[in-house]
Amino acid sequence: MNLEHLGLNHPDAVAAAAWYEQNLGMKVARKFGPPAHGHFLADAQGKMMLEFYHNALAPVPDYRAMNPLTFHIAFSVDDVAAARDRLIKAGATAQGDVNTNEEGDQLAMLRDPWGLAVQLVKRTKAMI
Repeated sequence: MNLEHLGLNHPDAVAAAAWYEQNLGMKVARKFGPPAHGHFLADAQGKMMLEFYHNALAPVPDYRAMNPLTFHIAFSVDDVAAARDRLIKAGATAQGDVNTNEEGDQLAMLRDPWGLAVQLVKRTKAMI
């Protein structure tokens, strides 16, 4: 089996999809209209998708209140500091500075405009 997508019930699926498309290089693979306004966004390699939708029958998680270590979406980037600065200018909020872990990977945690935790990572050695 392979992962296809991660679904996120979101308070503004349309705006979130647009922000991720404009700022994180994701592309709409499929979308549907009301009432859920679902958007499947593929990553740059077309190997994984995020689905943003709004389903009033289920609670929308309070992403802003979640510790980023509990839940975050990680994006591989070539330059963590530059990507972090660009996302902050686009409405993200920094959650600490750029750090380096024991393996030498560079990491930065941010929150998107709706409080969802986004991690930027540059690995010294690819994990997969």
